Amino acid sequence: MALDPSVQAMFDQFPNMANYPRWELSPAEARQAFKQFYQIAMPPAVAIGKTENIHAPGTAGELPLRIYTPVAAGGESLPAIVFTHGGGFVVGDLDCYDTLCRNLANDAGARVIAVDYRLAPEHPFPAAVEDCFAALKWIEANAPDLGVDPNRITVAGDSAGGNLAAVMCLLAKENKGNPHIGFQLLIYPALGYGLGGSEESFAEGYYLTAKTIDWLMAHYLPKDSDRSDPRIAPVAAKDFAGLPPAYIVTAGFDPLRDGAILYVDKLKAAGVPVTHIDYPTMIHGFMNMQAFIPVGSEALAAAAQAVKNALG
Repeated sequence: MALDPSVQAMFDQFPNMANYPRWELSPAEARQAFKQFYQIAMPPAVAIGKTENIHAPGTAGELPLRIYTPVAAGGESLPAIVFTHGGGFVVGDLDCYDTLCRNLANDAGARVIAVDYRLAPEHPFPAAVEDCFAALKWIEANAPDLGVDPNRITVAGDSAGGNLAAVMCLLAKENKGNPHIGFQLLIYPALGYGLGGSEESFAEGYYLTAKTIDWLMAHYLPKDSDRSDPRIAPVAAKDFAGLPPAYIVTAGFDPLRDGAILYVDKLKAAGVPVTHIDYPTMIHGFMNMQAFIPVGSEALAAAAQAVKNALG
C-alpha cells in the first residue's frame, strides 16, 4: 500500500515535513511551529452555535476549558465530548484544535468541552493526567449548569490526547465507574511504547518520527518513570473488562498504529464493544491536515457520527 496522493503532495509542498527535525527545537519553538502549521493545515473555522471559555478547579489551580455548542442546539441537555488535544504532551493548545472541535460538535450534535491541560517539560507526567481527570470529574458534577447530560459523556482525543482519554477510562474504572464515561473516541492514539512493529517500520519519513517521539517522551516523563505504568501506556493495564465502548482510528503509516491495534485487541478480548477503523494510506495527524488531505474531513465526520450513534 502506498501513501495517499494527497499526503505525498503535501510532503512535496513541504519538503522537510516528512522528517521534520522537531528535536532540534526548544519546546517554545516547537509550540510556535506546531501552531503555525495548523493555521494553514485546517480549513477556515465553521460556524458554531456558541463558544465559551471557562475555568474549572484543577489539581494545581484554575484549568481552562472551552465549550463548543453545536449550531443547531437549543436549551436542552446535550451529550458531551470531553476532548483532550494531541501534541505529544509538549505542544498544542485549544486554538490549534479550534476548527476540529467545531466540526466535531456540529457533526456529533454534542457539546465539545476541550481541556487546556498543562504541558511538559514545565509540567511533566502526571500533570496532564491529573488535569484531564479533574476536568472530567468537574464536568460530570456540574453537568446541569453546563447543559450536559451526565449519562452521555464521551472522552475523546488524538495522539497524546487519545492517550489521556484512554487513561481517563482506566482511572474511572479504578474509581468504581466514577465519573461515568459512556464512550471513548481515540484518534491515532499513543497507547504503548517500545512495541516494535510500526514504530520501527515507520520510524522515519512519515511526519511523526522515532526521534520526535523520543524527544517528546524525554520532556514528558521524569527520568525514573516506569513506562509500564498504565497512566503512561494504557495497553499495559491488567484488566480491560468494563471499559467504555470505543471507536478507534489508526493510520497505516503511523508509528503509533500497532500500539493502538494492541489496545483494540485487548478491549475485544475483554468483551468491550469496539469499532476499529484503519486508514491504510494515511499518516499520523491527518485529521488536522484537512486543507491538504480531504480524507481527514471525512474521517472526522465518521468519528462524530459514531459518537452520535452511541449516545444519541
